[in-house]
Amino acid sequence: MNQFDDIRPYFDEEVRAVLNNLLNDAELLRLISRSNAPWLAEKVPSLARWGTRLLLSARLRHVHSVADLQRIVAVYMAQTVAKTTTSLTVSGLDKLSPTQAYLFISNHRDIVLDPALMNFALDQAGFATVRIAVGDNLLKNRLVGEIMRLNKSFIVKRTVSSPRELRDTFMTLSSYINGSIADGHSIWIAQQEGRAKDGIDRTDPAIIKMFNMSQKQTGATFSDVIRRLNIVPVSLSYEYDPCDTAKARELEMRARTEVYEKAENEDIDSIISGITGFKGRVHIGFGEPLAEIYESPRAVAEAIDAQILHNYLLFPSNYLAYQKLRQANPERVLPAVEARYSADQMLAETRTFELRLAQCADNLRPYLLAMYANPVISALR
Repeated sequence: MNQFDDIRPYFDEEVRAVLNNLLNDAELLRLISRSNAPWLAEKVPSLARWGTRLLLSARLRHVHSVADLQRIVAVYMAQTVAKTTTSLTVSGLDKLSPTQAYLFISNHRDIVLDPALMNFALDQAGFATVRIAVGDNLLKNRLVGEIMRLNKSFIVKRTVSSPRELRDTFMTLSSYINGSIADGHSIWIAQQEGRAKDGIDRTDPAIIKMFNMSQKQTGATFSDVIRRLNIVPVSLSYEYDPCDTAKARELEMRARTEVYEKAENEDIDSIISGITGFKGRVHIGFGEPLAEIYESPRAVAEAIDAQILHNYLLFPSNYLAYQKLRQANPERVLPAVEARYSADQMLAETRTFELRLAQCADNLRPYLLAMYANPVISALR
């Protein structure tokens, strides 16, 4: 058994067998048929599942490798971008090389779309797609775990019970990431555990520390390890977050009760909402590889934060939320800010923002406003 077998993505030679199992999975067929043909799935579920299996088998009959599968995924991503965004813009890729492996570290707003959109942008520009770090909380649903491992995802174990197990888990993860970069495979990982539901993007130094754990015995300095990893900060900016109300609900409940228990399949619902919901304008800003001499994980985290904030694109929704937050909280000392958009543009965008705000319950609005306003506050700082 390979030391990475319990966390790695599926190999090419495993793809066909995994797909065949999924094509015979009643739960997956039921979920897809309910989405694609809800009337038939309700009235004649067995027929809906049979038709879904027939359709999936036809679409996947030529898939025998990860690359085959990702070509199909790319088609669906193009359709998702066309249906759910008004534009997708990319910057910074001209400063990177398609022949170089990078460790992409980004802010984290959406469970699946963050790495998926970045992969789409890389593929469109002629770069190889990346291996994606996903938390094992998503693997509570067996189907999600199988599909993500087919799509070059590897597992970050969070549900460990002892310090020793945590150390061993981080050591394995560190070794896998360093080995992937050395072998020419780029990696995506979020800058912190979990999505930044409040809109504050901050890199956790513990993640940077983890990168170095497996390299101490090699004799390389911390700064050498960081330089070899070719860390590239990435800023993902969404004009509208399809999960904003759900995030605001969680934040309000945590503030009121100090606890929040996820509902069953809540992560699945968030994934579906993120993919299918309206996002407006989306921007992906690629930074430059970290090349300085860094003495500590905190110094690296601060360098990543600086680039992520610099390349984050503020939209009218951010400025409008910031203005409302200033008006609603006059006791907070928030400086005035010059929007990058004209008065006419802001006026046209106000109606869209007001309609979005009207769909949010009164007790959740302060949290939703802060979610959109915090990137402006971070930029001012």
